[in-house]
Amino acid sequence: MDSMKNPGPSSSLWMAKHAPPPFPSLDEDTSADVCIIGAGIAGLTTAYLLAREGKRVVVLDAADPGAGQTGRTTAHLASVLDDRFHELEKLHGEKGARLAAESHMAAINRIEAIVREERIACGFERVTGYLFAGPGQPREELEKELAAARRAGFADAAMVSRAPLGTFDTGPAIAFPAQAQFHPLDYLMTLAKAIATRGGRIFCRARAEEFEGGRSAHVKTTDGRTVSAGAIVIATNTPINDRFAIHTKQAAYRSYVIAGRVPRGSVSRALYWDTEDPYHYARLQPAEDGEEMLIVGGEDHKTGQATDFEARYARLEAWTRERFPLTDVAYRWSGQVLEPIDGLAFIGRNPLDEDNVYVVTGDSGQGMTHGTIAGILITDLIAGRSNPWTEIYDPSRKTLRAAGEFARENLNVAAWYTEWVTGGEVSSEEDIPPGKGAILRRGFSKVAVYRDPEGQVHTLSAACPHLGCIVHWNAVEASWDCPCHGSRFDPLGRVLCGPAISNLRPADAPRPAVAK
Repeated sequence: MDSMKNPGPSSSLWMAKHAPPPFPSLDEDTSADVCIIGAGIAGLTTAYLLAREGKRVVVLDAADPGAGQTGRTTAHLASVLDDRFHELEKLHGEKGARLAAESHMAAINRIEAIVREERIACGFERVTGYLFAGPGQPREELEKELAAARRAGFADAAMVSRAPLGTFDTGPAIAFPAQAQFHPLDYLMTLAKAIATRGGRIFCRARAEEFEGGRSAHVKTTDGRTVSAGAIVIATNTPINDRFAIHTKQAAYRSYVIAGRVPRGSVSRALYWDTEDPYHYARLQPAEDGEEMLIVGGEDHKTGQATDFEARYARLEAWTRERFPLTDVAYRWSGQVLEPIDGLAFIGRNPLDEDNVYVVTGDSGQGMTHGTIAGILITDLIAGRSNPWTEIYDPSRKTLRAAGEFARENLNVAAWYTEWVTGGEVSSEEDIPPGKGAILRRGFSKVAVYRDPEGQVHTLSAACPHLGCIVHWNAVEASWDCPCHGSRFDPLGRVLCGPAISNLRPADAPRPAVAK
């Protein structure tokens, strides 16, 4: 792999290697015991575990398996939660923090068992995770977290003098044994094949747009095909089947990643995290040529609410070079993270819906383990079995101690609606260079204008079809991003990820009424 001074934004380390296996599109109506929307880690794990129990499963995805956020993860398999156990104790009590830790460790164990049983060559290995303080942060914060982690069940967690980095002295760090890592798409593609072997059916390029629970539960695609089912699972990173129920309780963030070579053997194989805000996370990944790649993430911000993309990549690279012997930056990308207001995912029956409609969302930066937890928990719920994690992940839960965060997040969303009365970013289409986009005011409306590399201008309504926020141009990902709830669209307005399920409208199209 050649060194790249300015790597392209759209291919992660994982996606660069993989061409997805061929799966058919849905060309006729069909039925299943369970219809699952989304072929990422959550959707395919749920499908696999249900198929193992003899359920007839159908999986629908608008693209290909792993093409969403699973293909943009850094693939830390950690039972150490990003929101810190001493904070989770405040929100969910000591029992809740313990159940959270237990469920994430169970997810790692389940992945390991699946790797063994299905003989998946995905580089799964157990490693130790190290949490160290950011610059100027006191050791007392680590000591407080260690005490909370031990109460949560980490009996073997220990304070060490430093993380095992020969090139940088981290200072004191908490060592968490029995964490893990793997290649997420190698894992996912074999999982998809195992689902098919057990009779499950996966249909790609099948975008779902209509969802109905109850006795006549069904899902309808944009092509007019219908899947009738006994239960529906929405596993699309953020729910696309409702407008309000979950979206007021979580916020979408972009997290940035770089990957590059380090001299072989120069960095100990481990997971590394610091306590800065936003925090950084790093690990090694073996490359096909026998070299080692260092993957580092951080510099998070709310989706659609920043424009300094290049500066964020530059800061991430500077942080990395100060601590690791990075020789180049070969890949860079960003991913979408859904942060729930109380730190734990929403997994279970969809609020204000029929009992046979389930959702998975709120990955909180730990999508690989949260997605696996979802597969275990939703399989139990559909099978009618009790599960000790049901309450802590219940999408209908109300965490009173998170009321302040709920208010802050929703005031932030409300503030972005004022953009309807502000000016445009440019005064005319001529101000937009080829390959770029910008918002233009046109009378009482705002227009999203994209000039393609050949110079042709494309104009769209700037109103997100989800709830009407004004989208913003993301110059690095070449996308239109909604600052309210994280919907994203390609330069020509085609929806990339929800909660929106429809494209940006043409600039002169009337705005439809918002559904209740």
